[in-house]
Amino acid sequence: VRWWGGQYKLDADGKPTKKKLYESASGPQPGIPFKDEEEAYTYGLDREHDVRHGKHIPRASAQTLMKDYCWLWFERADLRPNSQRTYRSMLKSVIVPYWGERPIGEITALEYDLWKKQVRARYSDNYAGQVLSLFRMLMNDAVLKYKLRADVPIIEQPRRGRYEKKRTRRVKRIMPVEVVHQLASNAHHVWGFTGWVYIWTIAFTAMRPPGEMWGLQRGYASPNWPASDPDTERREEALERYQGMHVLRVQYQLYYVNSRPTLAGPKYDSHRSLVIPPFLHEMHEALLASHNSPWVFTAKRGGSLLGTQFARDYWHPIRDGRPATVPKKKGYERFARPALPAVEAMAGQDLYRLRHWHRELLDEPGADIARVAKEARMGHELPGVEGVYSMVTRAMEERVVEY
Repeated sequence: VRWWGGQYKLDADGKPTKKKLYESASGPQPGIPFKDEEEAYTYGLDREHDVRHGKHIPRASAQTLMKDYCWLWFERADLRPNSQRTYRSMLKSVIVPYWGERPIGEITALEYDLWKKQVRARYSDNYAGQVLSLFRMLMNDAVLKYKLRADVPIIEQPRRGRYEKKRTRRVKRIMPVEVVHQLASNAHHVWGFTGWVYIWTIAFTAMRPPGEMWGLQRGYASPNWPASDPDTERREEALERYQGMHVLRVQYQLYYVNSRPTLAGPKYDSHRSLVIPPFLHEMHEALLASHNSPWVFTAKRGGSLLGTQFARDYWHPIRDGRPATVPKKKGYERFARPALPAVEAMAGQDLYRLRHWHRELLDEPGADIARVAKEARMGHELPGVEGVYSMVTRAMEERVVEY
């Protein structure tokens, strides 16, 4: 059976002619012939129906190999530098090795379910979720944007079969402010005054570590901003709004892209101005007076934190403590160091826990802080109509500082 697929032949210049391009098939599926003429005729009618209603997928398009489609999709996708690095890695190491030789139009729901089970068994919950989310994105674009498939081979349905307990997030421990103080004290021993200010800054601004913290520049710190802002309109607006208040600007995050230090916008483009309490402003004043680096938070030997082994040399000793050391005439240890206690409430946690602690602080019953102010401070947006009509006022920000 043959039918018109809705396309025309092209001339030497690549322009459509009046000659129609026909498609044909010898069976409903490759290798399976039609039973009789009636089945073939009905199959052709169905294809023509799809063409008339814009649902037809050209057979050549459906035969596009996944290894070709994945990298074409990657090149066309509008991704942030950090997302490019993450997606490239997942495509290269997980998706393309498994699906690369399969035509995109032949991937079935059964095959996807089998692969999904293998991915969840092999990788952590977080990474497996990211991989499956990327695959879903690939399939959705293949159907809706590029017309390479008729439907998405990912079917969500109520649970059947063996019962699995719902995955729960890690249980958070109650964390009083004394825990933050102990972290800051340990950081002072490990890292000096910079470490002391670093811990308090995350705890009382909820800036995202490490990118936003490492990317905070001198000109966007509260002792200088907003007077130092290079954007004239934003500077004048902020000077009028924040008169008499202390505020810093989250404008960038710092990370590597293709082994090169890169300043990019914050996650989700969540540029924001954060009012801070006077005690934190005074810390920043003292810190900036102590060095000439363009970065607010510098490494132990000065310069950017980007090239450091931060988890090993900074965070783990701060969180887990360390034994006392004495100077040695020969060997690595040249200075006496006091013993640091482990911060038990932070056992196994990362620095992001302080960002969560900040949100818990704003959510306390006595805080009386508007939801829109909380979400804006965290770098989030309110969904739906509430997000459209809500606005953060100066009175809301004054309440944040006061609390």
